[in-house]
Amino acid sequence: MPVLGDLEVAVMERLWSEPEWTAKGLHELMGAQRGISLNTVQSTLERLHRKQLVERFKRGHAFRYSPKVRREELVAAYMQDMLGRFGGDPAASIAAFVESADGMDEATLERLEAALERRRREEDR
Repeated sequence: MPVLGDLEVAVMERLWSEPEWTAKGLHELMGAQRGISLNTVQSTLERLHRKQLVERFKRGHAFRYSPKVRREELVAAYMQDMLGRFGGDPAASIAAFVESADGMDEATLERLEAALERRRREEDR
């Protein structure tokens, strides 16, 4: 799994919420509040492209960027990677995740429960 820095995560979050951006547009949105240059945004997009997380295509005179993977896919891949690092006991790792759920609100816990129930139904098929 490619390691992502804070700016790369912020750019991916923006691309997931609105999936087509130029470097200039992202810089106008994020640059001032983060104190970063257009060149930094361009470098970040290039790194994400090399990591195969975004695709780019030329429209007019500028490259436009879109996510190549869905947020859920990337998060799931990170979680699977993490589960594999701790002795191959996914149940213990998932139990630790559930223990970390102290800060989750009721709606989030309900979404988690619904996802687990969907997974159980898929396995029963």
